[in-house]
Amino acid sequence: MTVSAAELLREMVSVCSFSGEESAVADMIQQRLFLQGIGVSRVGNNLWATGRHFNPSLPVLMLNSHLDTVRPSSGYTFEPFNPPFTEDVVRGLGSNDAGASVVSMVETFCYFYEKELPFNLLLALSCEEENSGPGGMSLLYKSLPQIDCAIIGEPTKMEAAVAERGLLVIDAVAHGVSGHAAREEGVNAILIAHEDISVLRGLEFERVSPLMGRVKLSVTRIEAGREHNVIPDKCSFTLDIRPNELYTNEEIVNLLKGKVKSELKARSLTNRCSITPEGHPLVKCTEACGIKTYVSPTTSDWMRVTCPAVKMGPGDSSRSHRADEFVKVEELQAGIEGYIKFINNLKL
Repeated sequence: MTVSAAELLREMVSVCSFSGEESAVADMIQQRLFLQGIGVSRVGNNLWATGRHFNPSLPVLMLNSHLDTVRPSSGYTFEPFNPPFTEDVVRGLGSNDAGASVVSMVETFCYFYEKELPFNLLLALSCEEENSGPGGMSLLYKSLPQIDCAIIGEPTKMEAAVAERGLLVIDAVAHGVSGHAAREEGVNAILIAHEDISVLRGLEFERVSPLMGRVKLSVTRIEAGREHNVIPDKCSFTLDIRPNELYTNEEIVNLLKGKVKSELKARSLTNRCSITPEGHPLVKCTEACGIKTYVSPTTSDWMRVTCPAVKMGPGDSSRSHRADEFVKVEELQAGIEGYIKFINNLKL
């Protein structure tokens, strides 16, 4: 089982699958499943399939991971699509994030394909996850049967994220009036931005999540001025905000607009946080299987689905989006065994 998963992952790594360019890797996996007698539906470069004994009257568990990768960083010491071969490690772009989850879920789905479970199993391999593209899970999810719950495959060391923080990035612009510095003319936009940033630093969001804690707000970038002797009429800065489940992104934007003079514009309002409540069958199953749970600081396709989920997969998030990406073959084995154990213990 592990040999097959490792071989498939090595094949995946050899194929370029940047976000929006997943056609070749989708073709490859679709053909691999076809050769095993599994019919696959395709929506753009997204793939999905159900078990042979799909029963519309039963709930549906979705196994989802993504086919796309980010572009390689400049620090690679080997060719990202032609990495050196070692028996116990699979190297290359996308091997850890999220190829390891993809192949482990494919193996798990094939293992259960002919079996009759008390719920339906659906495999969904999405594209454009890394760039939040419109052709990814947002498109695929509309084409699927009703999904009752999901496992989102990302590198978590097979620990289960029962919640993940959202992401809200706001571009702010403070407007002033330019003038000559020597004559103390104008209205300095930097000082307006400074006042606004001071207000934001002191702002406390009242709704505190028992699981996620407070909303986190950071100023991550600031830019102003062209010449040393000109009072700047514009100062731009960027806010990185990690919401909890008690605020919508729209609420946060409107709240901040009422506190500052600067113009605020959110880059996206769709990167919401996600949480599966205590007592849900997915959470109970993590307890039954002895799986450690946590709150993930990063987002995934979980935010694009409307069902309860846990985020869990082989590999380590600390290796994602870094040079010389890799995953250990033993981690693939643990991923497959972990998914199978979880599904066998899940009671929907």
